[in-house]
Amino acid sequence: MYSRSASPYQNNNGVRSLINPPTFIEYKRLRFLIVDAPSSNNLPLYITEFERWNVTDVVRCCDATYPKEPLNERNIQVHDFVFADGEAPPSSIVDSWLQLIEARFGKQGQDQPSDQKLPCIAIHCVAGLGRAPVLVAIALIEEGMPSLDAVVYIRERRRGAINKKQLKYVENYKPRSKSQCILM
Repeated sequence: MYSRSASPYQNNNGVRSLINPPTFIEYKRLRFLIVDAPSSNNLPLYITEFERWNVTDVVRCCDATYPKEPLNERNIQVHDFVFADGEAPPSSIVDSWLQLIEARFGKQGQDQPSDQKLPCIAIHCVAGLGRAPVLVAIALIEEGMPSLDAVVYIRERRRGAINKKQLKYVENYKPRSKSQCILM
């Protein structure tokens, strides 16, 4: 049954929350929050979630639907890694993505006090089902997870993620990091 509330962003208790919940992905030193695209109207709800997860960066894989300033005011950096809907990312976007991951998670754990909250990167496309999960899959592969395992890991947490064309790209993706071990 449809429940009427004062706002489309309220649950039955009247508490404002996101319509589509974020998906937390954690693997080894990496922490990501996959979301759908915020709008100017609901950005405060996303900011609340981002602060809850200690988000330090937001990656937009689609055209901007909200201003950067409210996030920047909270020391959350916004990065525009825009590429075509339903497609695999171009090499330049992958390069920028991997640089961000290295900058945010590179020496994590070695120099941080154990009581400090770990950083998290929030990432979104329009629905959070294609472009954003593909970039997260690339990060997991770079961290040592087999490509198809990365897709399954993400899909278990975010149903419908990664289309057939993107799956083929992820399946054929070769890690660029030098830390990968090759057994012969």
